[in-house]
Amino acid sequence: MAGGSGGGKNPDGTKKARIEVIPLIDVIFFLLATFVLFTLSLNKSEGIAVSLPDTATSAPRDPAGSYTISVTAEGTLGWNKDAISLDEFLDRLKVVYQQEGREATFLINGDEAAFFSQARYVFDEVRKAGFTKVKIETQVLADA
Repeated sequence: MAGGSGGGKNPDGTKKARIEVIPLIDVIFFLLATFVLFTLSLNKSEGIAVSLPDTATSAPRDPAGSYTISVTAEGTLGWNKDAISLDEFLDRLKVVYQQEGREATFLINGDEAAFFSQARYVFDEVRKAGFTKVKIETQVLADA
């Protein structure tokens, strides 16, 4: 061979490294689509992660503008994403009542393994503080 380098080789005979962009773009779009579908399927909760009990009569709810009180399987309390003590829970109820009055909305999301008496206590304290918009969070049965 005289003269130039043949098909993709350097003058010293080694091959040039090439990055193929088209397969990389395909992978990126696949990951993006997977991420979007996954986030759309999430049950958006404003509270601490708990395993909600299943019910056949669950209705969609909008957590925006509401306070989420979580009761974990271990019996600890959460206010939105913060773990709190019982005293903090009662103090925060008073502050919300002073700021918003009776119109504040509360979502109680108790773990399905939590004792019923703990969730009942939280529900009762929210009602005793004067709030009337109190809901228990559940998830729809897979069979329903």
